Amino acid sequence: MGAKLDYAAVFNAIPTPCAVVTPDLEIVAVNDACLKETRRTRAELVGQSFLTAFGSPPDFVDALRASIGRVASTKDLDVVPLVRHDIRPGGTGLPQERYWTLVQVPVLGRDGELSWIVTWAEDVTPLVRDVPSIPGEGEGLKAHLYRSRDLLELNSRLKQALRQEQRTVSALHEAIEHQQRFLFDATHDLRNPITGLLTELEVVLSEPEADLRQTLRKLYRDVERLDDIVSDLLVLARLYTATPPAHDRVDLARLVREELEAHPPLIQVITRLEPDVQVRASRVRLARVLANLVANAERHTTSKIEIVVRTEPPYAFLEVIDDGPGIPPEDREKIFHRMYRRDEARSKDPNGSGFGLSIGREVAQGYGGDLYVGDHRGGARLVMRLPLAQD
Repeated sequence: MGAKLDYAAVFNAIPTPCAVVTPDLEIVAVNDACLKETRRTRAELVGQSFLTAFGSPPDFVDALRASIGRVASTKDLDVVPLVRHDIRPGGTGLPQERYWTLVQVPVLGRDGELSWIVTWAEDVTPLVRDVPSIPGEGEGLKAHLYRSRDLLELNSRLKQALRQEQRTVSALHEAIEHQQRFLFDATHDLRNPITGLLTELEVVLSEPEADLRQTLRKLYRDVERLDDIVSDLLVLARLYTATPPAHDRVDLARLVREELEAHPPLIQVITRLEPDVQVRASRVRLARVLANLVANAERHTTSKIEIVVRTEPPYAFLEVIDDGPGIPPEDREKIFHRMYRRDEARSKDPNGSGFGLSIGREVAQGYGGDLYVGDHRGGARLVMRLPLAQD
């Protein structure tokens, strides 16, 4: 086996000044070349702000701050081609004119987030100083180098703006597709009861002896079905196009007790309600979600429903559990799609709209939470997660 790589030794052997900083610009390491160039000690630099530790001039600080900002935003390497930062040899005497190229390299953690930035400064003073002069140009070539630097920085900003524009266009395309799917779902789901209405009317018109009262009862059920679907579609439309209403302080345990008392299910309900679990949301919307979850559990359970309110800071959890056949892993996301209904649900309740769980997830996400299927043996466990209310 080869010898273990000594990363500290490699870092210190780099001949150009290097530093490692955190995303909030605290220096955590410097190499020997940096100490030699700045005439500082590690104790003087480590733990200090990268922007102020070296007594840098305003132009240098601005260029450095902008470069690190681009690295933090894009998580990509960034270069400042030319910037001036004079130094005093030995820390004393008159400052010497010096020019540098700065390179910032992001170091990402396992989660893909920015952990550190490795930055090094390449002394390009000889290149600037040795540029041949042209009669009548004076400082023209040096100014040209600065203009080139400005053009490179502008190019970097344009690339960043392009990436942002691409993200915006992608979001717009997604929103358009979302609206198109919504329109398709609405049209498709409304067609069935309308077809039923037309069929019943045709039967009545073609058969003079038909039982009008029985036909009216069927028509009434179809109209109720239409009303339920339209109500759900209106709720979804409001959720997609409007911001959540003013946030009330809602005690989840009290909400469950009050809703069960006002609308008792037709099956046994067991509750385990942790007291004083409060969230900020619309009570009306949360009651609608709870009603949808309970109705969904009633369709699938065999003997009882369990409702749980608990906390796991910084979140509150409202769980509705049934003892039915459960939800296969491959369907755990599909059930939140608008209009998706498993075959079992269609056979047990052919009049369900298929929008209830979709509405529940939209409501939860609108308040910074989520609605998902949790693991559970012998049934289904639907979990709404919301941030706990802060004082």
